[in-house]
Amino acid sequence: MHTGVMFLDCPAYTDRHGTARCGLPAAVQDRYTVSSTDGPQESAKISCPRGHWFNGPIEALTRENTPARPHPAPAPPAISRLGGRREGGTSANPARLP
Repeated sequence: MHTGVMFLDCPAYTDRHGTARCGLPAAVQDRYTVSSTDGPQESAKISCPRGHWFNGPIEALTRENTPARPHPAPAPPAISRLGGRREGGTSANPARLP
């Protein structure tokens, strides 16, 4: 009989854009096996201190340890063509073309 407590990182997203994760330790409340066409899958019910809870296969509840990096937004074509300078500078904006 296993009496230790198992923890996983909470996989909940905490922002609208899907870039920030909760990451708090989520305690495994229950472990069970589910039948599938690929064979039995180990599953669990987990919950974290913020109140997030999930129920599903362990593989779906765990994530890679490498943080996801947001891709930088590409510069508009006119700005990238000018090397980051804007066209039509003024005395208040010295980014004028040579």
